[in-house]
Amino acid sequence: MSPQERIQQFKNMADADPENELCHFSLAKAYLDAERSADAADSFERVLQLNPGYSRAYHLKAEAQLKTEQRAEAIATLRKGVAVAAARGDLMPRNAMGELLRSLGEFVPELEVAREAPRSETGDGSFLCGRCHRSGGKLPERPFKGEIGERIGATICADCWREWIGMGTKVINELGLQLSDPRAQEVYDQHMKEFLMLEA
Repeated sequence: MSPQERIQQFKNMADADPENELCHFSLAKAYLDAERSADAADSFERVLQLNPGYSRAYHLKAEAQLKTEQRAEAIATLRKGVAVAAARGDLMPRNAMGELLRSLGEFVPELEVAREAPRSETGDGSFLCGRCHRSGGKLPERPFKGEIGERIGATICADCWREWIGMGTKVINELGLQLSDPRAQEVYDQHMKEFLMLEA
């Protein structure tokens, strides 16, 4: 599939479901891969309008801004992203954005990173979803076997999982995925991890 075909597929998905952050995130990544950096930055901004806690989107938006020579804007994006990632306990994107700031000769604020534990339990032992950060509604069991299934069962609420089931159907239909093909399964799994924020 050509870069333009990928962009068009994701654009169709975003147009059909304009409030869905994953559609816009996938479109933004497709723009970035196609070196359409200005379009990528705009699409990542839309992701952040829909979900200001999407820490990975700050990092990629800043990279797109740097490619269009918007250094000051990229630094502002990174500073905000570092704070968001630290507050959410998203250590990997927080560190990646910190490294990018340092490479630009900028100061990285020493923010305390939230502990990972609150992603699955609050102080009183109740469940707290790692995606929506709301309490309650834990899945009764892991949705499937394997490491990813274990992570979903431990950190994702039933409401977010139901949202993914609906979104996953759209991904399969819009991209014409045949899940018996390992490459198609990999594409599906990548969308799932991005939607459920399992890559942080």
